[in-house]
Amino acid sequence: MNNRPQWGSRAGFIMAAVGSAVGLGNIWRFPATAYENGGGAFFLPYLFALLTAGIPLLIMEFTLGHKYRSSSPLTFAKISKGSEWLGWWQIAISFVISCYYPVIIAWAGSYSVFSINQTWGNDTNSFLFNDYLKIVETPGQFGGLVPGVLIPLIIVWVVALGVLFAGVKKGIEVASKIFIPVLVIMFLIIVVRAVTLDGALKGLEAFFKPEWSTILDGKVWVAAYGQIFFSLSIAFAIMITYASYLPRKSDITNNAFITGFGNSAFEVLAGIGVFSALGFMAAQQGVPVSEVVTSGVGLAFVVFPQIINEFPGMNGLFGFLFFGSLILAGLTSLISITETYVAGIQEKFKVSRTKAVAFGGGLAAICSLVFATRGGLYFLDSVDVFINNFGVALAGLFEVVAIAWFAKELKAIQKHANEVSDIQIGTWWRFSLSVITPVILGYMMFDNLRTNLTSEYEGYPREFLFNWGWTVAIGAILVGVLFSMKLKKNQESVTASSNKEVQS
Repeated sequence: MNNRPQWGSRAGFIMAAVGSAVGLGNIWRFPATAYENGGGAFFLPYLFALLTAGIPLLIMEFTLGHKYRSSSPLTFAKISKGSEWLGWWQIAISFVISCYYPVIIAWAGSYSVFSINQTWGNDTNSFLFNDYLKIVETPGQFGGLVPGVLIPLIIVWVVALGVLFAGVKKGIEVASKIFIPVLVIMFLIIVVRAVTLDGALKGLEAFFKPEWSTILDGKVWVAAYGQIFFSLSIAFAIMITYASYLPRKSDITNNAFITGFGNSAFEVLAGIGVFSALGFMAAQQGVPVSEVVTSGVGLAFVVFPQIINEFPGMNGLFGFLFFGSLILAGLTSLISITETYVAGIQEKFKVSRTKAVAFGGGLAAICSLVFATRGGLYFLDSVDVFINNFGVALAGLFEVVAIAWFAKELKAIQKHANEVSDIQIGTWWRFSLSVITPVILGYMMFDNLRTNLTSEYEGYPREFLFNWGWTVAIGAILVGVLFSMKLKKNQESVTASSNKEVQS
């Protein structure tokens, strides 16, 4: 498209791509994953996964976006007429994630205020579930909206949609250039303070001490690939969409390496900060570090408030910086996720960006109200697990297989990337995407299916998991198929004209 927006600078694109990759999972998932899978020894399979799956997939998606200059659905349609549904499936996944993700950012917003006077008190667990979320007793009940979640949720959506209304260059790029440096500075302050606490060294020793025997455990390698895959915003249309706004002269492979290593650097930084703080907490309670290690919502909204309570000074500032970091990391990811279906709606229905943002973002904002109810945490937990395990991971497997095995596009993608890049890719890149990545993702899917079909996740009722897990994951696939069928004739004409532009 001749009027397609572009990034104002290479730095702007990289900031946006890194901002998309660096999300809540970097802070609350990676540290515990590394610790539970061999500590320092985990970094070996993690690095291998980054070089054989993470960066190769980034290069592939950056190249697809740059070459075809389209949203994810139209990109896949240009590759093969029958694969447009895959792009819409990825966008459906992004839409689902954008419905619950802002609610977590809203929690962080509330807690950034609570941290000033440690409003959560001494029993942080009870405060989160009973006083703040006012959670219902039975999964599946709505229980009405929670004002303490609803108000910050509205603010989150106002900020995110405001950035998207401003456009790619004046909105996303400007926001990324502000949010990412501020996020890094804030988290560096947290890390510097955390490593000086009593017990911090014990926490760091627990985090970095290698358990070399775990290297032979296949589950550790799968965990490494899973962490890389879920943390790099791969396979749900983001990187294809962002790369489609790149100028013709863009160094694809360099950008991919910078994005991949930038994301990993922040994950290691997060691990240092989190485990220094956990070491301090363990020392204060007189227990081993292993007894205080946790991840996810429990780490962010139960354990860290406890740590903040026990801080020797400036508790409020440390808490504000920590939850402020969650807000910034979450916002940059939310903006990128939402941009995927904004671009898709624009191209599919020939509407202005303003209308696409208003419709797509407005619909997601309305749907997010479900997760701001008293039963919202249960809905969020189930949807998150299923849309990631049977959405993102499965879509990634389909994407790699479709491009490498069926369309046989890897050599064409390699040629395009090498023509514009300093770092040349070759046989190892193709082997990684055609063999290593499909095998690992295939095993991950098999293991996820086996686990979820033989046991009920978190002991939730089977009916609840069906309604708020399996139905959502399968529904995303059906949405992808339905959207690819709608206006098919019109889309084919757009594809034909766009292909002429690519060839010229």
